[in-house]
Amino acid sequence: MALRITLTDGSSPADQIQSQIRGLIATDQLPAGEALPSVRQLAKDLGVSPGTVAKAYRSLEQDGLLQTRIGGGTRVRPGASRTPRDVIERAHALAQAGVNADVSVEDAIRILRSVWPAADAE
Repeated sequence: MALRITLTDGSSPADQIQSQIRGLIATDQLPAGEALPSVRQLAKDLGVSPGTVAKAYRSLEQDGLLQTRIGGGTRVRPGASRTPRDVIERAHALAQAGVNADVSVEDAIRILRSVWPAADAE
């Protein structure tokens, strides 16, 4: 699978890389055992310094989502994705409905946050 990461003008590049990889793992688009590009390769692909990618990878490793082995590269840790399949499927359905209705991802997130159960806000 080709890893697709796009940098925007929002948060730091390392945070964006980290956030997008988290999303890919959570939705099982990067399944357990999947190899990630080397630090140097992803840095080259994104036009950032290798230190930026290394920082993102280290943080994801500390959070238990990635594992790095000398000579084996960086891979998604087994059990990293804990999102139930039903939630992933419904997220895909929401995304498709949003695209069909010409709703931006930012608006879809706002809508989702407004309907999320209030008990979670405590």
